[in-house]
Amino acid sequence: MTDISPLLDRLGNLIQMGGPVIALIGAVSVATLAVVLYKLWQFHASGVGRHTALRTAVTEWDRGTPTAATRTLERSRSYLAPVIARAFDQAHAADEAAVRRLEAEAAARFSRLERGFRFLDTVAQVAPLLGLFGTVLGMIEAFQALQAAGSQVDPSALAGGIWVALLTTAAGLAVAMPASVILSWLEARLEGDRALADHALSIVLKPDGAAPEAQWRAAAEPLADGA
Repeated sequence: MTDISPLLDRLGNLIQMGGPVIALIGAVSVATLAVVLYKLWQFHASGVGRHTALRTAVTEWDRGTPTAATRTLERSRSYLAPVIARAFDQAHAADEAAVRRLEAEAAARFSRLERGFRFLDTVAQVAPLLGLFGTVLGMIEAFQALQAAGSQVDPSALAGGIWVALLTTAAGLAVAMPASVILSWLEARLEGDRALADHALSIVLKPDGAAPEAQWRAAAEPLADGA
């Protein structure tokens, strides 16, 4: 508790100097940190970017070995694995409606992972504006004090008022820049997974190896024999 007290005192002084705007930016920064930590946990738990087994299964399917592909896919912990497994099951009778359903299922999984992106994007755009708003208010107060002082102007007091006013802009940028960088990184990870899903579905539903019906029969016969 003793080690935290100086930090809390300093934070209280910053809020007192910056006024309600700096307090609002502080609240936004706490909410942003919570969203970022949740998204990092969600991406890790869902296996975003970790699709080694899934890629191997799709490659095996494309080579005309659906039995091996199915067994390899069962080892995958990717959140896209159920979509590809369903594509394996429907590959023998894939029509336009089935393809749309698979694409919609994949899109729904991406949509769940994109929750919170809009909040981070809003923070990246609004936090600098909040900081600028606080700076404008601070500059107004500083020049009002300058006018009230008349001929008894103290340059050091004016400089002090200006740097305190600029404090909110710095705080807004300090929140916005990390939020923007993390959002770009998260979007890039999902964009790569979206490209992988499209590529995998196109391979499974239109393989270069054996025809889909022949692959399905090849996969079904060993299972029926208990292999």
